[in-house]
Amino acid sequence: MHIVELHCHTIYSKDSLTTPQQMLDACQRKGIDRIAITDHNSIEGALRAEKLDPDRVIVGEEIYTTHGELLAFFVNELVPGGLSPLETITRLRDQDAFISVSHPFDQHRGGHWEEKDLIDILPHIDAIETFNSRCTFPRYNTEAQYFAKSHQLLGTVGSDAHAVVELGRATLTIPEFNDAASFKENLKQAIQNCTLSPPWVHFYSRYAVWQKKVLGKGHYS
Repeated sequence: MHIVELHCHTIYSKDSLTTPQQMLDACQRKGIDRIAITDHNSIEGALRAEKLDPDRVIVGEEIYTTHGELLAFFVNELVPGGLSPLETITRLRDQDAFISVSHPFDQHRGGHWEEKDLIDILPHIDAIETFNSRCTFPRYNTEAQYFAKSHQLLGTVGSDAHAVVELGRATLTIPEFNDAASFKENLKQAIQNCTLSPPWVHFYSRYAVWQKKVLGKGHYS
């Protein structure tokens, strides 16, 4: 069994200052066996982390579509943001990625979904995120859990960590897997271990956005 973190961000997201190496160091300290690095519209941080620790890292991406955000694991090629949900899904399917939906009902985030739009893509996705530690109100996760159960969907969970202190707040304990297909199969047996983060963790991402505006693009080096 492996402890898996499926949602986190590095400096390659606009709202994080955490380097790939810092994220991997935190995994070792916290006993996280596998980690999907899911930067916003970027796989660069995940690719750099994979070079550092290929046995631990799953290349992922959190992608802005025209109707909400999608969360993908086992990504081989970047999928740009701003495409329609179906175009995004098609590009992910072409590379055999696993497709989930980020914090679908969190009204406090620009990437949330209208239920009718979510229903439209149900035949084309693998799961939805049924617990996100950064949801300000627990009801958003409850709505996602109810929706998943009502539509017989698998659920993923994630801390949505933008700083190492957040990492590991929502993990899965799951049998070993090596690709999207085996992950999907073993997800049926996964045990969820979930805790909400305190509201003040959003300070990390807001500070990161502010600092990057001041420092410019040099923070990526």
